[in-house]
Amino acid sequence: MPFENVNIFEQDFWEINESLEILRKESNAESVLLIDKAGQLITSAGDVRSIDMSAFASLSAADFAATSQLALLIGEAEFKTLYHQGKKFSLYVSVVAQSVILVVIFGQKTTLGLVRLKVNNTTQKLEIIFTRIFEKLGSVTVEKEREFGEDFFKEADSEIDNLFT
Repeated sequence: MPFENVNIFEQDFWEINESLEILRKESNAESVLLIDKAGQLITSAGDVRSIDMSAFASLSAADFAATSQLALLIGEAEFKTLYHQGKKFSLYVSVVAQSVILVVIFGQKTTLGLVRLKVNNTTQKLEIIFTRIFEKLGSVTVEKEREFGEDFFKEADSEIDNLFT
């Protein structure tokens, strides 16, 4: 169950961070970022101090959204990865669990092949973590609905509507 904005539990957060750091080291990447599809940075590994993270995360999400539309135009359901090659740095971008975007920033001290291989391994680990997160979020939502009842949510919606009319 993919979510636009991702809520992460603490234990899962540290497991994700560890996976990103392993990916960064094993691929010789400069940094690795995890961004939700709404363009919010979830976490990163490596030195990102020189990057405007708010702009980078937003543009990465927009880039992926635009590319998804291009895929549809040619009859593809989606493109799972993007690659942008620069003189000094390149980007390898991959979607994880249909909800988050993994961005690897790498320089000339590594190769695209190595980055792709390590991203594939990390993506498999992250898929498991995010599946677990989505299951937890789904059970939390069901518990809250049971706890408050349907009438509570109807009344809350009504009160919110009244505030703006």
